[in-house]
Amino acid sequence: MISVENISKNYGLQKALNNVSFSVQRGEIVGLLGPNGAGKSTLMKILTGYLSPTAGAASVNGFDVVQQSLEVRRVIGYLPENNPLYNDMYIKEYLQFMGGLHNLGNKLKKRIEEVIESTGITAEQHKKIGQLSKGYRQRVGLAQALLHEPSVLILDEPTTGLDPNQILEIRQLITDLGRERIVLFSTHIMQEVEAVCNRIIIINQGEIVADTPLPQPTGNTSIEELFHRLTKK
Repeated sequence: MISVENISKNYGLQKALNNVSFSVQRGEIVGLLGPNGAGKSTLMKILTGYLSPTAGAASVNGFDVVQQSLEVRRVIGYLPENNPLYNDMYIKEYLQFMGGLHNLGNKLKKRIEEVIESTGITAEQHKKIGQLSKGYRQRVGLAQALLHEPSVLILDEPTTGLDPNQILEIRQLITDLGRERIVLFSTHIMQEVEAVCNRIIIINQGEIVADTPLPQPTGNTSIEELFHRLTKK
C-alpha cells in the first residue's frame, strides 16, 4: 500500500506540492497525470526516498519514506524520468551489478533471464548500453526496476522513446504486473491511460484536482477533456 498524507514540498519560495493526500492499494494501476511542472516527478521522488517532503508523511507497505527509506527502496521498483544508466556496461553486466545491490544471490541469474525476456531485450542482450537506441535503453531501465520482484512499481514516463509496437508490449507488461502489484506511473499519453489504468490522479500546480476510477463516472467526458478542463490556467 502507498499512503500519502498532506505532503507538501517547497523549493525555496516555490511550492512544488501543496497538501497532497491519497492512497493506493495492491492491484491498482494508477496513472499520475498533470502538465509539465505540476509536481508529478517530485511526488515520485519523495515516495522513492530521493527527496524529503517539507511537510506531511508518506509510507510504502507500512515503511515511512523518510525514517525507513532503505526498507522502502527494497520493496519499490523505480524507473525515473531520465533513466540513468551506465553506458559502458553490457546489459547483463549492468543487471548483475544492480542485482548485487539487491542481494539476489543465487536467484540473480534466473531473474536476469526473466526480465530480459519480459522487457523484450533478448536480441540486444549482448550489447553495451551505449550502443542501444533510446527505446531499448528505456527497456533496460524497466528491466532493472523489475529485477528484485518489487511489490510496488513507480514508473516516470515508462514508454518515452519507444516505437508503437514497443509501446503496446510495455503497456501489456504493465497491465500484467499490475494484477499482483501496485503500479503508479506518469504519462502524457491519454490513450495509455485508457489502455492500462484503473484509476487516475490529476495534479495541477502541486495540488490534486481529480482522483477518479476508470472507466470514469463522468458521463461522456473523455479523460483528455477532463484533463484540459482541470489543468487550464
